Amino acid sequence: MSDSDPELATRLDLAVSAAREAGQLTLGFFQREDLAVERKADSSPVTAADRQAEQLLRRRIHEAFPGDGILGEEFGEETGTSGFRWIVDPIDGTKSFICGVPLYGTLIGVERSGASAIGVIYMPGLDECIYAATGGGAWYTRGSAAPQAARVSRRDRLSDAVFLTSQVDSYYPRGAQQAYVELERAAYITRTWGDCYGYLLVATGRADVMVDPIMNVWDAAALQPVLEEAGGVYTDWSGRPTIHGGEGIGCNRLLLDQVLAITRRFVRT
Repeated sequence: MSDSDPELATRLDLAVSAAREAGQLTLGFFQREDLAVERKADSSPVTAADRQAEQLLRRRIHEAFPGDGILGEEFGEETGTSGFRWIVDPIDGTKSFICGVPLYGTLIGVERSGASAIGVIYMPGLDECIYAATGGGAWYTRGSAAPQAARVSRRDRLSDAVFLTSQVDSYYPRGAQQAYVELERAAYITRTWGDCYGYLLVATGRADVMVDPIMNVWDAAALQPVLEEAGGVYTDWSGRPTIHGGEGIGCNRLLLDQVLAITRRFVRT
């Protein structure tokens, strides 16, 4: 990105390098037969890879920006004084990770004064990375290739679109299974290329719509800057552009109203 906003530029540089480093750490555990998997209180899985990767991220952030706050999935929140807050998810897609499937990623988002300003999605098993900071565009790279500008698709009809979601049964706890049924019927292709990988696909134009009924803030924080800088949107089910809605829609702007025509009828009250 441009150095016209040095506070963002220096943090984006760290976010990209730290995400890669933490992601590479997880590969040391990936597809290991002796990987120990624990269940957290909400029954979601966690491993030593999750914890060690988050600890690495926290060390890197503390060393470079000791006044910044940090919120992570595994070790909670540390408040800061600078107005910046890092929101990290060391392994987004732990279910894929423990199954030996490479569709998991390391997520880093940075808020400035409460607004999402930086996002990084790094897929260690695929060596794909997309990153963005407000005003600097979204950039995609794979392996050692030079970064290329990332753009969402231009499809304007849901009937021609690729619709993704992470897990079909996650619609059931909020009574929104019909929302999934209607989205699937309306779309041309439906797949569960889920978690952060689905949003990366939307941001690079390989898919058109990603919808999740349940999202934690560490799942969402990296997504909004990436999608917006790629020309798309990230909103809750009512259309508000927020990472704090507990749900998510990522798509190009041409399809948003068609998606919202379905999801708005299932907004939680």
